[in-house]
Amino acid sequence: MIGQTISHYKIEELLGKGGMGVVYLARDMRLNRPVAIKVLKPELTADPDRLRRFFQEARSAAAVTHPAIAQVYDVDTIDGTTFIVMEYVAGQTVRRLVTNRELDLLGSVEISIQVAEGLGYAHKANIVHRDIKSDNIMVTRDGYAKILDFGIAKLLEDEVEEAKKETSQDLSRTKTLMQTKAGTIMGTAAYMSPEQARGQPVSQASDVFSLGIVIYEMISGELPFKGDSPLDTMHSIAFDEARPVTVVRKNLPPELNRIITRCLRKNPRSRYPNASVLADDLKRLKREIETGTQTTFSRGQRLQGIIEWLKTSMPFGFKGIALAAVALILVAAIIFTNINWSILIGLTFFGLLIYRYVRNRKSRMLNRFVAKVSKFPEVKAISFKEDRITVVVEKAQAKIYIRVNSLINALNKKLYFGRPLTVAVRDDLSQDELQRMMREPGALYVSEDSILEVPNKPA
Repeated sequence: MIGQTISHYKIEELLGKGGMGVVYLARDMRLNRPVAIKVLKPELTADPDRLRRFFQEARSAAAVTHPAIAQVYDVDTIDGTTFIVMEYVAGQTVRRLVTNRELDLLGSVEISIQVAEGLGYAHKANIVHRDIKSDNIMVTRDGYAKILDFGIAKLLEDEVEEAKKETSQDLSRTKTLMQTKAGTIMGTAAYMSPEQARGQPVSQASDVFSLGIVIYEMISGELPFKGDSPLDTMHSIAFDEARPVTVVRKNLPPELNRIITRCLRKNPRSRYPNASVLADDLKRLKREIETGTQTTFSRGQRLQGIIEWLKTSMPFGFKGIALAAVALILVAAIIFTNINWSILIGLTFFGLLIYRYVRNRKSRMLNRFVAKVSKFPEVKAISFKEDRITVVVEKAQAKIYIRVNSLINALNKKLYFGRPLTVAVRDDLSQDELQRMMREPGALYVSEDSILEVPNKPA
């Protein structure tokens, strides 16, 4: 399209391609200024109702004016081509700055403040971005942050939801729809909030979670939630706790870890209610870094900080804290009381029996899960490795995926010890991979009609 004119915008240069469409640098011939034009894929706007909602979202975003938000200038459809015209921001994305290691602690906090203020301004207008990520934050040469793509993410969300609802089709087709129609699932899965990963309604707290991931990425140079596939990443977001940023990178202010931890709470009600409140905490953190002082906290805040520190510093987290507390109580009892040793030994033995019973609960629940899933006629094999269950089926239909995930969610809700279990339904294993899985430790079930081949012995 380079050299062509859409409305009164002359296309001059290709800026990039994404799942939503193609972005060009263009010139507004009326106002003689550079603009960025995103030409949307036709399949995203083929549905008139979805197109109407997109125009409504884009108009709402255009009404939001803030220094940290790239302004939406225009949106239109001409000759079947739908496009959105935005402020052209020259600079580098946060993703590029992280990759090139161009961000220090203070610079990362300053960018976080600017983004949180812009996002908070949009939140006051009841607008949720839905796709905050490091690729959607541009930093100008002067160091000013700009949030891109306001008014567009709703269209992406609608398309993903449509793909999820096609339960009459098999899972592989649904997954393909989510990757091809939505396009950016592969790139944005790592920035989703837990409620987005579960297909639940989003809120301002969803943007806060995504921004917390970006802050974590800027500070540590890595993402808090990762997986081998988008599905694995979304499972990690929904169930796993992020490693404390103070563990990934040493000598960071404890207050920074508290802020990021609050952003990344699984329960939206436990996060910052909106980005404006987050911005206030980030400003206090910046003053502490610049002046070397520390904020005075209330007793409740200090207690919460101690608990967070213990949870992230002690081996095994809360379990390590509990074991240390029991050990201290026993030591104090031995030193300061005239204790009957036979009673102490009996209580210790009884406690070990209870611990063993609770500790093995995960194994018992896993066995019950396998017993239920193995009754499904489609299931060929089940294996377990590193808190991950793999269910091999003949054909991964959506109904089997839904039933298996329902069982694993019920299991995790009743789990006392250990990390939550994740599950993958596979129908793409080669015969060699299936044979290897059946031979390796962790194979929990193999259907009666599956044949275990005898490996050829060297002559």
